[in-house]
Order: sequence, then C-alpha cells, then structure tokens
Amino acid sequence: MQDRIDTTGARALHVSRATRTTRIAMAALAAAVLVMAAAPWWAGRADLRLFGEIFLYMSLATLWNLLAGYAGLVSVGQQAFVGLGGYAFFAGTLILGLNPWAALPLAALAGAVVAAPVAVLIFRLRGAYFAIGTWVVAEMARLIFAQVGPLGGGSGTSLSPAIVKGLAEGRDAREAAIYWLSLGLCALVIGAALGLLRSRRGVALTAIRDNELAARSLGIDVWRAKFGVYVLTGALTALAGALIFLQKLRISPDAAFSVNDWTAIVIFITVIGGIGTLEGPILGTLVYFALRETLADLGPVYLIALGAAAILIMLKAPRGLWGLIRARTGADLFPLSRRVRGLSRKGA
Repeated sequence: MQDRIDTTGARALHVSRATRTTRIAMAALAAAVLVMAAAPWWAGRADLRLFGEIFLYMSLATLWNLLAGYAGLVSVGQQAFVGLGGYAFFAGTLILGLNPWAALPLAALAGAVVAAPVAVLIFRLRGAYFAIGTWVVAEMARLIFAQVGPLGGGSGTSLSPAIVKGLAEGRDAREAAIYWLSLGLCALVIGAALGLLRSRRGVALTAIRDNELAARSLGIDVWRAKFGVYVLTGALTALAGALIFLQKLRISPDAAFSVNDWTAIVIFITVIGGIGTLEGPILGTLVYFALRETLADLGPVYLIALGAAAILIMLKAPRGLWGLIRARTGADLFPLSRRVRGLSRKGA
C-alpha cells in the first residue's frame, strides 16, 4: 500500500509499508518456498520428516505469538487444540469413515467450534489466572479423550493401513503429501498472520499489544478482537495437530495433550526469536532445531544447554534475537509498519 499526500510546500509525503529490505526479503521467501516445495525430489525421507516438523513448529509458534505477542493472551494450554485436532482427525477417519483429505478440514472446524465457548469462559480470567485456566482446559480435554473407547482410551490408537493408503499410494507419495501439507500449512499461517496484521484488525491488535487501556479508550473492541484471534488460532492449531499425528500415524492422550511438546517448546521458540514480531517465531524455530540437531546426542546436557541458551538470550536480548537484530539494523522482513518519507515536488 502506497500513498502520496500533497502539501502546500515544496515537499510531499510518501507513505509506504514496503522498503527495499522487505522487497528483497519477500522475494527470497518466495524463492525459499519454491525450493522447499521441490524437496521430495532432492531430500531423503528423514530430511522430509525433519523439514515437516520444522514447518509445523513454525506454524504453532506463529499462532501462539498472535495470541501472546499481539492479543496479550498468554496461554499455556494450546496443547488442548493440538490434541483436539489430532483426535478430531482420527475420529473422522476411524469412526466416521472419512477420507484423510476430508478429515483434515474437520479438525480445523472442531478447533474453531470448541475455541468459541472456551473463549467466552476463560476470557473472564486475567493474567496468571488466564494462563492457569487454559492449562486446566487442556487437562480436562486429556482426561475426556482418555475415556473415549473407540479411539483407544488411555492407551491411544493407530491409523489403519487402509486409511493411510487413502492419502496416497506408495510410501514415497505419502511422505511427500504429508510434507507438502506441512509446508502449505506453514505458508497459510504466516500469510494469514501477515494479512491480519496489515488489516484494521491488525492495527487494533498492535494497539492492544502496546497498551490495552489506551486501545480501549480509542474505541477498540478489545474483547471482540481477542475473541477473533483466539478462534482463528484454535482452528489453525487444531489443523496443525491433525498433521502432526497424521505424520506420526498414532495418537494417545498423553502425547496429544503434552504441555512440554506443544506449549513449552513453542513458548521457548517464540521468546528466543522475539515475541510480538512476525519474524521472531521463524528465527526462533530455526535456532531451536539447530540446537536440537547439534546437541541431541548429549543426553541430559541437551536440556541444560537449551535452558542456558534461553536464559542467556533473555538476559542479553529481552526482546528476542529478532528484536536485537532490529535494534541494530532497523530492518524488517515483512511489510507491516507504515513509513513516511518526504519527496521533492518534482519527485512527487
């Protein structure tokens, strides 16, 4: 979006979101997506699974960042929607007999349908009480699904070979399909976040992030803005959960509603990358997986190293790695902020 505002003097104002840096970054991102889309032709199965996992965690981190970094909703219970999406997918295929391609949208729909009443309930809570409330909801969901006999109860269940073959014929084709779904979801989540933050609702969210009281005094419907983001993230987090357990081919209550796997790691990624920025979760995911792949063979030392890295980054860069980069360079990769520049009358 670009605007030129004429003035009575010798200069005009040029208002634009895009800069040379953002144009280069968007071109590089588009090229990277094309290269990664071709990964099934140049990467092995293990690499595809790793790339798919990276894209799914990047999606989860971006969604959590929308909640905590912009809407001020610090949730420690997003594993509720990961597990819900996984179980909705398994229920759709195993109980309803749906094709896997049809069961995936069902997972997203289940996430949105459940998020709406949950939001009405837990939005009554504030601060630490809200965070605890989201965790309680996730634990309730875990206990409920542990009682569902057709889905294996507490021990969980697996997808049948016939269902797996319904996704694609041949193992290589199935691995590629799951990988493309993970890449597509990541692109969808980042694109949706970018579109949302560039819209009027995004401006409202940014105002809420900076000062909720001031945003309310300016006429912003804070509850409605938060409700919309919570339902959106619930739907897309559930879709991510469906893809996670489609990749695993098995689900159980403890794995589906693991606070460590689907919330603690996501918070770690977002905080070290830079909360309240669109670039932060992307950078944080890459850093986390670089540390994991480098240090995983060290056993318990791996977890100590992760904790030490998180503490060091929070001490040296309270706004995360991207916040540190932005403070030193002033660069943004995504065209979100408007910038005003003066132009000469001839240039205008």
